[in-house]
Amino acid sequence: MEHTTTQPQTFVGTVVKHAMQDTATVRVDRYVKHPKYKKYTVRSKKFLAHDPGNAAQVGDTVTIVSTRPISKLKRFVIKSITSTRAEEVESN
Repeated sequence: MEHTTTQPQTFVGTVVKHAMQDTATVRVDRYVKHPKYKKYTVRSKKFLAHDPGNAAQVGDTVTIVSTRPISKLKRFVIKSITSTRAEEVESN
């Protein structure tokens, strides 16, 4: 019997709300091709992610990973902050 390990779900999204302690709301966008019209549209979904230390700010791009249930709605934890809003403003 082989033992296979599965990778946890990983998404890249943008922090849209940070009003709760140790929790951030992350919006994950994905492109979906319409089956009939072949046009690509953006579908988005919001996830509550655990943010220990309140490191992420609104506008940051973060990577979230699935984990054990932390609360009723929190099933993800922020793994890393890819880019901050301050860096994006400076580059423009």
